[in-house]
Amino acid sequence: MPIVLGIATNHLEIGLALCFGAFWCSPSDISGNLRHKQIGILFSSVLVIIISFIGGYLNIPNFFLFPILGFLTFCIAFISIYGFRASLISFSGLLALVLSFAHTLESLEVYQYAILIGVGGLWYLVLSTLWFYINPKAQTEETLAAIFLRTADFLDTRRELIGEQPNRDKLQIELLNLQAELTEHHETLREILILSRKSSGKSNYQSRRLLVFAQLIEILETAIANPVNYNKMDDLFEEHPEFKADFQNLISELSNQLRSIGENLNKSHQFTSNKILSLAFKTIEKDILKFKNENNLEDYERYLMLHNLLDYQKDQFEKLKKIKWLLGNPELSSDDYIKNDKLKRFIESRDYNPKLILRNLSIRSTIFKHSLRLAIAVMFGYAFGLFFDFQNPYWIILTIIVIMRPSYGLTKERSKNRIIGTLIGAALATGLVFIITNPYIYGALGVLSIVIAFSMVQKNYKASATFITLSVIFIYAILEPNILKVIQFRVLDTVIGALISYAAMRWLLPAWSYTEIGDHIKDSLKANAVFFKSITNFYQKKGPIPTSLKINRKEAFLQMSNLSSAFQRMAQEPESKQNHIDDIYQLVVINHSFLASLASLSAYAQNNKTSEASADFSLIAERINKNLDKACDLLTIISFKDSETNNSTFKPEPFKFPANLITNDSILESNNERTHKEAHLVWEQLYWLYSLSEKMIKLTSKFKAN
Repeated sequence: MPIVLGIATNHLEIGLALCFGAFWCSPSDISGNLRHKQIGILFSSVLVIIISFIGGYLNIPNFFLFPILGFLTFCIAFISIYGFRASLISFSGLLALVLSFAHTLESLEVYQYAILIGVGGLWYLVLSTLWFYINPKAQTEETLAAIFLRTADFLDTRRELIGEQPNRDKLQIELLNLQAELTEHHETLREILILSRKSSGKSNYQSRRLLVFAQLIEILETAIANPVNYNKMDDLFEEHPEFKADFQNLISELSNQLRSIGENLNKSHQFTSNKILSLAFKTIEKDILKFKNENNLEDYERYLMLHNLLDYQKDQFEKLKKIKWLLGNPELSSDDYIKNDKLKRFIESRDYNPKLILRNLSIRSTIFKHSLRLAIAVMFGYAFGLFFDFQNPYWIILTIIVIMRPSYGLTKERSKNRIIGTLIGAALATGLVFIITNPYIYGALGVLSIVIAFSMVQKNYKASATFITLSVIFIYAILEPNILKVIQFRVLDTVIGALISYAAMRWLLPAWSYTEIGDHIKDSLKANAVFFKSITNFYQKKGPIPTSLKINRKEAFLQMSNLSSAFQRMAQEPESKQNHIDDIYQLVVINHSFLASLASLSAYAQNNKTSEASADFSLIAERINKNLDKACDLLTIISFKDSETNNSTFKPEPFKFPANLITNDSILESNNERTHKEAHLVWEQLYWLYSLSEKMIKLTSKFKAN
């Protein structure tokens, strides 16, 4: 009998080791290039082997244990300096470290257990690779569908911004967050499509998806574009509410069609007909023509504004029709393909230079402070559990590792959701254990709960925490007869771990966003300045659309996304740490408004035949560039951490902005409506950009460094 039990125990430990290895390597299995995914899983496997081997020998006196535990936690967490995928590898290593305290080996040697952990990781790598080759289009379709749905949400929010709105600031923030989310999806799909195309060559499927993706980026740019500033639009739509309703209905239909495509990517026969949109355009054109005929020359500028706004929506319709055509699986000619030499310029290679470690070994580094903070919190949490003789003290440090993030807002939110989810899960489990006594049902419910938990971890962390708690309790119910005691300690450990995480983030080497928000504003402003120069060069020189223009556009959107995320983190922090938040919010909005105006110019210049650039155009462009450079210089010497406001009033350098070009008699006498629309739109955007650049200098001039 003892021999049989020994064999069973041995098999159980082998099975657990293999499962742990696969489980710990799974976080690196995220959407992206297959090679990057494989390297991530492989590095996770190597890391968990090393950590499991070291962890197997941590049954040592506490005097030696705590510094080793802290040092290992710091080193593993510090891997995150190499980016998002590296942070997932780091998380795998931290899980392996924590759970090495949970499992006492009975029949396996430490080195055998560590090797089996590695085999489990390699087995997961094989399964992940096989699944990719079985269904290579899955992650492309999933990411593309998400972009369609989020772009539709973006259009809906833009629709709500038409006309005067009492909650415009709230909608503006929502728009910024959607734009940031879309930029992340764009980066993921760009990596999937471009890098896989480089490695495997051209395919009709990949080329079609790339062209669809390009149209979606153009739709986002045009959606951000605004032919005039909001104040003029508000006045017009207040006097003529029929236009507000017309444009809102039109944008709503465009949004609905994008959403329909996203939900039926491979079912082109289920796409919504274009007839509804065609009728909507005819209605607006009829109303605009009626407005022109019924009003005198004084309202001609408003007529042009309406027509330019309509032209933007027509551009969206053309892009939508092209997307539908591409998703209908047409055969493409060689001229339709996007050339590889252009594509590779859109992908930035990650810097994995070991010198990056040395550069971040500084208290000024956010990751350094996070790693040190996490190490101290883990040592304190484990000591707390041992001192008060908790049943499973490693649950405390597991909670700390899962909850604690580099940013205060996310840590606070995850702490709250973790506690609420654990309490809900514990309450549900308490009710179920009085009804169910069968251990096989416990096992089935435990497995089902963990699957649901991992499927929801990105979408709803509170619900995920609920199912994680259920899975842990059901699995322990098989081994521990006193299940209520398990539930009690599970809740207590989670609450203590969450409180330690929050306290450490709040008071231990805190990293407040106001210390770095200035750099994000400057980076966004610089990217906008480069994008503006690309647009003005293209407008002046004409010719084919240069790839550099699209690359600079991508960078401007990316930096705006980073700025939006940084501001969002700052807004979640304690009010006492939100230094100059009103002024910073204005700077964020100005940067976004500047990008919206650039998108207007860019979209118009790319989609229309433009006239020769005037001397006034060059003069104004030069002035705007000068203002942007000055604002960047001011931001370089400002730190919102230790800056004060000046009482002095900003005095701009004398500059007489040219008169509205549409009032120029020579333009009106040309009797060319296309020329009138171009003159109106270009002048409006240049005036708006100039005004924004002046506001930027005025705001940044308010601050002085101590």
